[in-house]
Amino acid sequence: MGEVAIITFPRNLAIAEKIKGVTGGNIITYSKNAFRQAFKEYDSIIAIMAAGIAVRNIAPLVCDKWSDPAVVVVDSGMGFAVPLLGGHHGANELARKLAGTGITPVITTATESTGKEPVEKIAEKLGCRIVNRDSTKKVNMVLLERDIEAVCLKGPGIVLVDDSVTVLKRHNLVVGIGANRGVSKQEVIEAIINGLAEICATMDDVKYLASAMIKENEEGIIDAASSLGKEIKFVPHELINSIRTPTVSKAKTLGLNGVCEPAALAISDEKELLLKKRIYGNVTIAIAR
Repeated sequence: MGEVAIITFPRNLAIAEKIKGVTGGNIITYSKNAFRQAFKEYDSIIAIMAAGIAVRNIAPLVCDKWSDPAVVVVDSGMGFAVPLLGGHHGANELARKLAGTGITPVITTATESTGKEPVEKIAEKLGCRIVNRDSTKKVNMVLLERDIEAVCLKGPGIVLVDDSVTVLKRHNLVVGIGANRGVSKQEVIEAIINGLAEICATMDDVKYLASAMIKENEEGIIDAASSLGKEIKFVPHELINSIRTPTVSKAKTLGLNGVCEPAALAISDEKELLLKKRIYGNVTIAIAR
């Protein structure tokens, strides 16, 4: 669901604080630029106001359902939470979360209002991203009438599909990161992108970032993870040293088998190293699945 912006008029600040207690996020006092700011900086928006005001503000900003933030409107009486935008992309989930405050979620998306899960939610549960997004329109229409079988194929292989088949790809990669002390956020981000490019992957394919516990206070790594919107896991040294790695590491002088390779393998599902340690300036990268 990501970071939430709660846009409110000053008279509803107490309501905004109550909602923040459930959803977290930041409260933004309404102004002519409030929605424009929130569209750029937040994944989800809760607007405490009349739906008409919210609609007029977001209308010039709406671009694409895959990139627009989820938008939920809550009335000043805290009676209802209505997803206006991005129902399948976090708004329905956010509205339901507000039920904990006594607010009634009003779900209007066809699949979920009839008790069916949309393909977007199925992909999320399977830990996948949707490769051919346009297909979801046809698939969700069919899901209203019947269940659709999900078929898992393992390669190497070739798959030919038409535009009514949604193709999912697991985003289960773990990027292991090692770095010299004082490394900058930008250096880390560029190294991650370069490492992914070597195996023809993108940030969408990444489930976690990982490093050794010795790097848990390295600001460049922490800030890079935050900027990329990825969770980073710091692996205990005992686990790091229990994993055999293919590459000799200078970390042995610190009493560790390595950093990026064992960290990536420790967190990964299949314990398979797709990219052995690569050095990009002050950063080392390894990728596992």
